[in-house]
Amino acid sequence: MTSPVSSGVEAADYARIVGARPFASVLCDFDGVVKYQDVAEQAAIERAYGVEPGTVARVTGESALAIPALTGLVTREEWLASAVPVLAGPVGSAARARALIAAWVAARTWADRKVLALLARARARVPLVLVSNATSELAAHLRELELHDAFDHVVSSYEVGVAKPDPRIFEIAAGRAGVPMERCLFVDDRPENVKAASALGMTALVYRAPADLEAALLPLLEEAS
Repeated sequence: MTSPVSSGVEAADYARIVGARPFASVLCDFDGVVKYQDVAEQAAIERAYGVEPGTVARVTGESALAIPALTGLVTREEWLASAVPVLAGPVGSAARARALIAAWVAARTWADRKVLALLARARARVPLVLVSNATSELAAHLRELELHDAFDHVVSSYEVGVAKPDPRIFEIAAGRAGVPMERCLFVDDRPENVKAASALGMTALVYRAPADLEAALLPLLEEAS
């Protein structure tokens, strides 16, 4: 059943409805919850190369290597290289396409400190597992953002060979946490992933802002206070 929080219930009501500690672990997405990239900078880079903002995301997302890059079959570099022939025409050459992609992926990234603070408080009470549809670069990104020790376990689709919303990745994550799936809180910004987790019995939250996460964690945080 979907979490009341994802249905718009107020934080105080949520605590009353589910009671104390409705879950025994927290499973959390990475991109769009913890980590962000500067989309305004990426848009400016695309305009400088003469293409519409969103072009690189669309082309790389439509690549036949997108899913293989997330499930360990090809590297991130191979996936991004597959976009070069598609972008070469619009930007004028393969060399410019490679330069565009390199600049686009190098746009500023940061971690949401409010989210990290909330997750750290939850981690003091229950296991915290990062569950990410990721490429071969996830470990490097965690080190760059100084998050390599921020989670009890990291479940990367690249390493386990399955990606959200495949039920198997949720089963793996719950196994790493050491609790049944119905005792997990799953947090993700993509509704399709939240729907898949909910169907497996997890308490599931569609993340939009830190206040959403705080509301979902409220029973746990109040218990710790």
